[in-house]
Amino acid sequence: MEQDIPLELMVKKGKMIKKPWLMSPAERGEWLSSMQKGAKAYLFSIGQPMVYKKGGNFIAEYADGSTKVLK
Repeated sequence: MEQDIPLELMVKKGKMIKKPWLMSPAERGEWLSSMQKGAKAYLFSIGQPMVYKKGGNFIAEYADGSTKVLK
């Protein structure tokens, strides 16, 4: 199977300023929150819903604010 997109273009690399295990609880909470917001913004920008598990159900959240319970 031939790959259409080179692997180098599919992987996004970043550099963290501080390692998670060296962060204070407040810093770690802020870091996790910013990661979630970034992931949500990215998914919405490419037209995909954000899917997460809540109360034993999978929920799809769309850019317009609507949600749908997935089975």
